[in-house]
Amino acid sequence: MMTINIAVIGECMIELSIKGNVTNRSFGGDTLNTATYLARLLANNQANIHYVTALGSDPFSQEMLQQWQQEQIHTQLIQQIDNKMPGLYAIVTDDCGERSFYYWRNDAAAKFWLKTAQTASICQQIATFDYIYLSGISIAILDEHSIDRLIELLESFKANGGKVIFDNNYRPRLWRTQEYAKNVYSKILSYTDIAFLTQDDETLLWGDNDYQDSILRSQKLGISEIIIKRGSESCIVVTDKERVELPANVIAQQNIVDTTAAGDSFSAGYLSVRLTGGSIQAAIKQGHDLAGEVIQHRGAIIPSCAMRHLTLMPNTL
Repeated sequence: MMTINIAVIGECMIELSIKGNVTNRSFGGDTLNTATYLARLLANNQANIHYVTALGSDPFSQEMLQQWQQEQIHTQLIQQIDNKMPGLYAIVTDDCGERSFYYWRNDAAAKFWLKTAQTASICQQIATFDYIYLSGISIAILDEHSIDRLIELLESFKANGGKVIFDNNYRPRLWRTQEYAKNVYSKILSYTDIAFLTQDDETLLWGDNDYQDSILRSQKLGISEIIIKRGSESCIVVTDKERVELPANVIAQQNIVDTTAAGDSFSAGYLSVRLTGGSIQAAIKQGHDLAGEVIQHRGAIIPSCAMRHLTLMPNTL
């Protein structure tokens, strides 16, 4: 099997994880979480995971780059903007493992990656890749000009035969209006081949009363593989050829430490199987298994040693 090239677009932020009087500092962001877990699962030269974003030249940005390189994430497409810095967010976790988020990101470097002298060259390189992975947050942090440039990138990428993977991750506070968000989502989804749709986000954005509404709308847009993520409930996947449903793993409440990155890690587990030729059922299981492990640890990125039982050769599943 040839090595596949995947561009993961988004934002990584400085993460403060707070529980009681304890605060831990690390780094996180929805697509970065997925990229990290995907790089771990697709070791052995199965894929090149390239992260696409902008950082500053500050010590935090340098530490991020070093960490990603240690995770075997390619960083050649990451820009460093001298007068910008990464954003910051805090996760406050309650006794049940549920979390609240607080953000400081108005001038974050990641917002400007499509507005620099290097943008055209980076987009030309991405347009030759096999896959682009992005999320609703990847888009929501951009201004209208940058969104237009992103759509131009998707057009040229698709024309070259690439496939787009989109995770809906809708955050209302990042959008100026719900109608504007719907318009942008519709454009991005029209280029999407594989869609990860968290049902709560679908209801929040589109007002769906049932996951069937989400599936029908996605099929009308031409999406060939639709993954409905429903938290602790079963995951449903629909393609042109099949429909598969698999229950989520049951994790004892006392073992749930932090639900941060549960959905991001599920996506990584799922893709590690599907992008290497595995079945949908095996992909859902890998997604559930990884997400179930992640929520039993503090923070978005768990120690790699906790994944040893998951780092399989997915194409053999």
